[in-house]
Amino acid sequence: MANILMVVSAADSLTMRDGSEHATGYWAEELVVSHQTLLDAGHSVRIATPGGAKPTVDQVSLAAESAGGEERAQGFRDYLEKIDAELTAPLVLADVDLSAYEAVVMPGGHGPMADLFQDAHLGKLLIEANSAGKIIAPFCHGPAGLLSAVDEAGKFTFAGRRLTVFTNEEELGGGTGPNTPWFVEDALKEKGAVVENAAAWSSHVVRDGNLITGQNPQSSEDVAKEVLKALSDAK
Repeated sequence: MANILMVVSAADSLTMRDGSEHATGYWAEELVVSHQTLLDAGHSVRIATPGGAKPTVDQVSLAAESAGGEERAQGFRDYLEKIDAELTAPLVLADVDLSAYEAVVMPGGHGPMADLFQDAHLGKLLIEANSAGKIIAPFCHGPAGLLSAVDEAGKFTFAGRRLTVFTNEEELGGGTGPNTPWFVEDALKEKGAVVENAAAWSSHVVRDGNLITGQNPQSSEDVAKEVLKALSDAK
């Protein structure tokens, strides 16, 4: 069975276009569904955050209307409670030894737009992972973390790579709206990534070699399943 590193944002707020602070963190569905799917398949999952700080769940993601009903929201709360010890004492991202892992998974929420997109330690780790052909799987706003992967010459590691991400349409229609400080889709395109999105709020996964990306929270399980398939193919 494989060892999987799950990199989670440690941010609890995002500075908006108008200068106000928007409470945020990781999106419950994305962390819970991917973590559970990978664990249920028999793999080991270790959580890492910048500075080893306990990540903050976006409270909006635990509301019934966001989670797909109260029963599902309660399921997310229960699962997060079950893994609270792991969330309380995550690995320090800067100290991670990548050789111990076969894959790097990055759930979203708006948190990555506040910290992971410019985290030098994550950038170094992703460049190393990509060079080694290890699976890299960010989804929803998680692909913001890919922006950190710029080498000393200023080259973006994932330029020319096919991927998907939470779309501008989704951000404007059901995300943080016109007050969003920047759009991850636009930033990735500007860096040279080839963004391939599908209909808003539909599960959509793009695989380009070792890079597996998902468009939104609805893609969480399908991203995890594609990671499982990639791990199986690599045996």
